[in-house]
Amino acid sequence: MTGYLVVIEEGPESFGAWSPDVPGVIAAAATREECETLIREAIAFHIEGLIEDGDPVPKPSNTAAVVLVDPAA
Repeated sequence: MTGYLVVIEEGPESFGAWSPDVPGVIAAAATREECETLIREAIAFHIEGLIEDGDPVPKPSNTAAVVLVDPAA
């Protein structure tokens, strides 16, 4: 099993997700949980297609961090 960084963005009425390691694969849903499920399925489907076509599977190379900021500083 491989883990990919996924960015989940909250919009006014829905959530969107994408992965910098898997360009072009996106998902959108009404809830965060559904969006996470859909992006997981979309990445898996995309990778299955790459394998079937004999194309290279992208290796996870991105990471993320939460940076705390003190606006008063």
